[in-house]
Amino acid sequence: MKAVIAIDLGASSGRVMVGYLKDKKIELQEFHRFQNQQVMTEGESCWALYSILEEIKVGINKVLAADIPVCSLGIDTWGVDFVLLDKFGKHLGEFVSYRDKRTQGVLDQLLVDSQLTREEIYATTGIQFLPFNTLYQLKAIADQQPSWFADIDTLLFIPDYLNYKLCGVKHCEYTNASTSQMLNCEAKTWNKALVEACGAKMDWLLEPRMPNRIIGQYQIADVHIPVCSVASHDTASAVAATPIAGDNMAYLSSGTWSLVGVESEQPYTGELAYQYNLTNEGGVDGRYRVLKNIMGLWLIQRIKAENPSLMFSDVAMLARQATPFEFVLNPNDNDFLNPDSMTTAIKQWFIKRGQPAPDTLSQVLRCVYDSLALAYDEVLAQLSEVTAKPIRELRIVGGGTQDKLLNQLCADVCQITVSTEPTEASALGNVVNQFIASDIITSLEEARQIIDASSDVHYFQPNNVEGLAQIKSRYQQIKK
Repeated sequence: MKAVIAIDLGASSGRVMVGYLKDKKIELQEFHRFQNQQVMTEGESCWALYSILEEIKVGINKVLAADIPVCSLGIDTWGVDFVLLDKFGKHLGEFVSYRDKRTQGVLDQLLVDSQLTREEIYATTGIQFLPFNTLYQLKAIADQQPSWFADIDTLLFIPDYLNYKLCGVKHCEYTNASTSQMLNCEAKTWNKALVEACGAKMDWLLEPRMPNRIIGQYQIADVHIPVCSVASHDTASAVAATPIAGDNMAYLSSGTWSLVGVESEQPYTGELAYQYNLTNEGGVDGRYRVLKNIMGLWLIQRIKAENPSLMFSDVAMLARQATPFEFVLNPNDNDFLNPDSMTTAIKQWFIKRGQPAPDTLSQVLRCVYDSLALAYDEVLAQLSEVTAKPIRELRIVGGGTQDKLLNQLCADVCQITVSTEPTEASALGNVVNQFIASDIITSLEEARQIIDASSDVHYFQPNNVEGLAQIKSRYQQIKK
């Protein structure tokens, strides 16, 4: 039996898990779980990276205390965020989160200052325009002209920074770097014009390297654990763990964010993909994750946080009590990025538009569920049109697989078969990527076969929804 440590960090929690490979089956065992909440520091929304690092070490120590021989450890996290280091390796500024407000309006300012067009940026990077991409975070820093800006020596994305703190090696992993909107999509190298447009310098940036390689050693006492740079963007690891069955299957990585996409050997950066604002993020083996980011279960998580006595099982039960499709909104509206109260933000979204607003908690929750399913359907239609390939099945992975109401809504609204599992997709992807790096698993295809054989797959068949065409038309109208 082989084992590795998978450190899987999401926007709301982190886990230190051990993945075991035995008899062509994979099992996961959780050793440590901790909260990952943003903290306000000097008016900025930040990550508590030092606390996260200590929690990681606590988890590793628990594994070692269990006397489990491991081949390596690997870290996956969210994308776009980074740490700037000086020449002594000390971090500069706070660990600011992508949900901070500093990037408001920065995209438009970058276009004015650089004289680049959105079309040029998209043709180069193939990356969806999101206000918090690394490109705009760096522009925000440059415009603020902090006293330490001239001292920057190296930029490390969050998982690369955590690896650096564990093993002392500075490294740039491709899948996370691809989320920055600063890479040339096809060449997979930094684009000088974009780097300079945001005020950064090329010599801050390390060469992006493909995932699944050993980069250093984590030492504690007399124990040495190889550190593996996996597909460190959590969605890249989740997609690696998704048993994709052919060109007609799309995936939905369902968690804090909903990532709806297809896997491709080539990027799609043409006019239609640009109009639909699809993204071409990096994957294992240099593949592309052609997808779209949707705000996802973040809306549910925030509503639940405002109602501490509410269990996740209560959320679906309450949503079922409300009239389906009575209230529909755009879940990707920037109003929902990080409001003080998600419930209030949802109600105000309707009021600002002169529309009747959901009143009860049941109505608010049902509005989110219905709107997410409609958003998924829209993206699947766009992906099918851009790739010229019909999508006949949707594979849902991640924590959202446990939400049977949302899974069935996906089947009903999209009118396709929905299959689910694995739930711990990003952690499993982290695990198999490490086994690939150590030549214990030979390829991504073999890894997916092993994961599929280890999963309890569930299927949801589409039901008829009365007036579905009109519902979809109403959703398109509210987005205009």
